[in-house]
Formats: sequence, C-alpha cells, structure tokens
Amino acid sequence: MNILKTINLLPNLFYLEGASIDEIEEAEACLGVSFAEEYKEYVLKYGIITYDCHEITGLCNHKRLDVRNVTEYERQVNPDISKDLYVVEQLDIDGVVIWQSSTGEIYRSVPGSEIEKVNNSLEEYLLTL
Repeated sequence: MNILKTINLLPNLFYLEGASIDEIEEAEACLGVSFAEEYKEYVLKYGIITYDCHEITGLCNHKRLDVRNVTEYERQVNPDISKDLYVVEQLDIDGVVIWQSSTGEIYRSVPGSEIEKVNNSLEEYLLTL
C-alpha cells in the first residue's frame, strides 16, 4: 500500500486543502529539516488530516496542527530531541509526542524517558492506531 491509499481508508477522515511544493520547501527551511518523502506526499494531497481523535500535523493556518508551530513548541519543551526530527502528532496525553525523521522512521518521546523508535514509516504508524 502507500500513504495516500492508507489515509483514504482511515475512519472519520477530515482534511484540508493540500500544500504546494513551495510551502513544503519553506516549512523545511524554517525548521531546518527535510521531510520524509511520504510526509511530503501526504501534505501535498491533504494539508493536514484528523480522524478518530488523532490529529496529524501538516501545513495549514491552524497553529495547533501546523508542523512548523508544533515542532518549534515541542523543541522548546523537549530540548534534548534531535533537531532533525519534526512532530507528526501531539497526543496531549502525559506529554507524549510522535516525531518523524527525514528517512521516515517514527519516534515517540515521553517526558523523563529516552526517545524510542516505534515504526518504520508514517504509513505504518497510521496502520497501528
């Protein structure tokens, strides 16, 4: 499967207008990261998605869901997290944050614990929820 097909299968899916390549490149420059290819593909098509109580960051005018705002905030709260990661989901439960690397791996941070790899891709993460 691929990320777009997986997203289309999510229950109670809501999304916004997709972002442009220029907007994606601007966000990458702002954060000093390269987004994983699947994340770029997702953001190009959907902008952001929400489904069944999950909110996946993207590019939009909503501070709570915009990857730039959320990542900058979480970097302040979690200064030990590598600067090459960006936030894909704030769980808003016990400070748990889900991050992605430029190569696609998904990590979970929990205050007071070491960051841990939980999935190999965003698609895999979405399928395990």
